Amino acid sequence: MYQRAFTPDFITSLKPNEIFVFGSNLAGFHGGGAARIALEHFGAEWGQGVGLQGQSYAIPTMQGGVETIAPYVEEFIAFAKQHPELTFLVTRIGCGIAGFTPKEIAPLFYHAMDVENILLPDDFAQIINDQHERFIVSFDYDSNRSADNW
Repeated sequence: MYQRAFTPDFITSLKPNEIFVFGSNLAGFHGGGAARIALEHFGAEWGQGVGLQGQSYAIPTMQGGVETIAPYVEEFIAFAKQHPELTFLVTRIGCGIAGFTPKEIAPLFYHAMDVENILLPDDFAQIINDQHERFIVSFDYDSNRSADNW
């Protein structure tokens, strides 16, 4: 399913076509974590909490539960598909200051698995692959049962 490079654990520089994808807050106060790195090194703009800015892309993660992050992730994936000339390096958004775990956030990126210009963190890809495999095994098991076995 996911057969390309992973986002590096530490990003210190970008090629001209690379975009640093980070978790932000809606107000765009990029004070810590990856948001601060985006602000100081990759063109994130103070006061802009969503979308492309310089060589970075903000996905809000501080406004509520995982369900409030999902629409922004879907918006990001659609944006990446529209810009195949760019490579998007997704950091472990929401897994620092926002306090979510990779198991909570990674599934939001399921639809990014087949988007060639989106690189995911290794653990995000592994979590998605594992969940997908469990679903397939569960589906195969359920489809092989007959009404006589109920």
